[in-house]
Amino acid sequence: MSAHDRPFQAGEWFATPLGQYLLGREQSYFDNAVADVFGYNAFQLGPPDFDFLRASRIPLRCRVNAAGMAGLRADFRDLPIASNSADLVVLPHALEFDENPHQILREVARVLLPEAQVVISCFNPWSLWGFRRAFTRNGRYPWNGRFINLPRLKDWLTLLGLEITAGQMSCYAPPCAAEKWLGRFAFMEAAGDRWWPIAGGVYFLQAVKRVRGLRLIMPRWTDRLAPKKSLAAVPKKVARPEEALTARNGMTDQS
Repeated sequence: MSAHDRPFQAGEWFATPLGQYLLGREQSYFDNAVADVFGYNAFQLGPPDFDFLRASRIPLRCRVNAAGMAGLRADFRDLPIASNSADLVVLPHALEFDENPHQILREVARVLLPEAQVVISCFNPWSLWGFRRAFTRNGRYPWNGRFINLPRLKDWLTLLGLEITAGQMSCYAPPCAAEKWLGRFAFMEAAGDRWWPIAGGVYFLQAVKRVRGLRLIMPRWTDRLAPKKSLAAVPKKVARPEEALTARNGMTDQS
């Protein structure tokens, strides 16, 4: 199976009860993560059938993929995007289904502007989902992917100058194919963060591109000094007319 066929497999799998269970939680996380990111250009690398940038307020939003309903058809490992031009990049499961995920991250770091953000979702090998993958050999999405350990991904991001700012585990229920069984295990989702926080079926990471030696120049908000006010002469009250004439002559002599 070629890499070009995987997006279509992903779309079909996300239509299943298990895929819908995962999609609902991923859409919720991405919606919250991208809502407050500002800029001009945002790119989605991953399944093009779903819009993980739908909550973004960035005006130019583009889905990138090798095939399918993509606004830009390209290889994730060689993006036709200018360096230092992207304000936001999201990668919903773009790393586990490529032979060189580190190169994809290198490209993402290249196209990101300094202080721009990346949001990633990956399947967790140390979970019930990873356990099922180990015993599934049918070659179908998502069990045909190379699930990436969370510590390894963190190391890759750090080496590329991407500072992790947030993260979360999700999808603690077993990867059951039937909707009724997913409903019966719903209690595991609520208790997962407390009882088995590292065993979610999927994890999310958010990171910011840091550039060493970069200093942001902020505008100076110091108000201008107000001009000194000229003092006006206060008229002097006099009792007799001749005193008024004397006072007026005295002011003229001083000037």
